[in-house]
Parts: sequence; structure tokens; C-alpha cells
Amino acid sequence: MAGGFWTGAKRFVLWDYPRACWQYDVMVGLILAFIFLTPRGWFRDQPRIPNASSITMLPAVHGASVYWVDMDLLTPVPEPQRAARIEAVLEDRTGKKQKVVRLEPVRDSEEALKGYMAFTRSQ
Repeated sequence: MAGGFWTGAKRFVLWDYPRACWQYDVMVGLILAFIFLTPRGWFRDQPRIPNASSITMLPAVHGASVYWVDMDLLTPVPEPQRAARIEAVLEDRTGKKQKVVRLEPVRDSEEALKGYMAFTRSQ
């Protein structure tokens, strides 16, 4: 009896059943139940909210600090206020004031906006 259990478990793990048999249908049903009934929180799969983690520091260029700014952080902000928004987020994140010298949009080959490069200097 125990040998039959281990043989069945081995066949189940190695997916050794032919299509259209009841064991195959049970395996597919279990997989679908796992996909659709597993709570989202188990995988920490939450909607992405723009915050300070949307900014990444890149290697410095000619004495200026360079940051990659995710487009989601600045999309709702009017263009004239974007530099001030980045300065505020950087001050909250690093604890020191920085002045945005230049803000360049980064686009892909199809001209879709991917993010911004912010060049800053310490004040």
C-alpha cells in the first residue's frame, strides 16, 4: 500500500499521467485553484505606488549627482513644478538639500516616455 502511494506521488510530481485521464484533470484543477484562489498578499504583489523608491541614484557625472526618476512619480505634477517635486523627495530621502540643475526626459525607440534623468548639485 505504501509503495502505491509513493509511486502515485512520483507520477504526480513528474506529471506522468496521459491527457484526458482523471489524474491529469485533478492536477490541472489543482493548478488552476492555486492560481485563482491564492491571496495576492502571499506574494506581496501589491499595486505600485509612486514614492521615494521611484528614484535611483546613478554614478556621478562631472561633479553633479545623477538620479533616474520613474515617470510615475512626475506624471501628475505640472511641468514647471517637477524640479521642485524631485528636490523635495530627495531632501526627504537623503536629508540634505539638492538643487535640480537639469531634468531630461528619457524616451524609448517609439518615443514613449520611460522616465527622467535629474542632474543635481548639493546646496
